[in-house]
Formats: sequence, C-alpha cells, structure tokens
Amino acid sequence: MVQRAKRIFVTALFSSIIFVVNFFVPPPISNLLIVVQAVILALSALFVGKGGATYVGLIGGILSALSRPAFGPLTFLFTFLYGTLVDTFFIVFKAYSSGAGANRNRVILAMTLSTTIIGFVSYYAIAVYPGIIQLTPPELTLMMSGLVIFVAAGSGISAGYASVYLWNKYLKNINLS
Repeated sequence: MVQRAKRIFVTALFSSIIFVVNFFVPPPISNLLIVVQAVILALSALFVGKGGATYVGLIGGILSALSRPAFGPLTFLFTFLYGTLVDTFFIVFKAYSSGAGANRNRVILAMTLSTTIIGFVSYYAIAVYPGIIQLTPPELTLMMSGLVIFVAAGSGISAGYASVYLWNKYLKNINLS
C-alpha cells in the first residue's frame, strides 16, 4: 500500500511539472523546452518502472490539455504518445535501472528515438499538414524536416544523459517500496 502511494505521488509530481511548463510557457517556446519533459519522462520510467512514463504522459497530458483549450486534444495526444514511446523504447532497449544504476547508452538511445519521433510527428501534424508552414521548394521542406529531426535528437541525447546522470548520482538509492 505504501509503495503504491509513493508511486502515485511520484507520478503526480512529475505530471504537475509537465503541466507547469506547458501552462506558464507559451506554445512555440514550450516546444523548444521538450528536454524538460524528456528528463521528467525518463526519470518517471526509472522511478516507477514499466508504465511510469505512460502514466505521467497520461496525467500530464490531461492537465496540459485543460490549460490549453484550443490545442487541448493535440496537447493530450502528443504528451500521452510521448510517454508511451518512452516506455516502449525503455522496454525494447532494456533501459530500466538495475541495482548498479541505469545504463547510460541504452537510456540515451531510448530517449533520442522517442524524442525524435514525437518531435517529427508533432511538427508535421501541427505545422505542415494543416498548411501553417508553406514550404514551396522541396529543398526547404527537406531542410526544415532535417532541422526538426536534428533538434529533437539533440534534445533526446541531452535529456537521456541528464536523466541517467541524475539517476545514477543522486536518485537510484531512493526506495519507493
């Protein structure tokens, strides 16, 4: 019972951090701060275990959607999908923490792939598909897509490194049971 309450507390804490970033930072800039959300999702996967990032993405998505009624459904969808991708890649690469700590390369790879995918999908769904950004020459379209992938991958790498550093140095000895 105590273990479950502690996991719920960690999930609520991390979800509220995602909500605060999405609420107080306006949308174009908040998308650049995806590294904060990535670190939070990685740490929730390490703290809670399987499904941790998905729970945080679900609750953080609901809270963020309520704060942005115009973009509510998309905000919820992408936050939830991001948490699901993090958990999926943590399972695929076996990036969950053991007694010795988290494997840096596996966590960085999981976070890089999940952040790159969510960055690229959200860019196309919000900017390119509705026609908000008109990229007429094909070279410009390719360049913008490459830039989005580059920035998302860089955010995933830095978030993966930061979360593993925080976990292995300070947080791995915190017992939730």
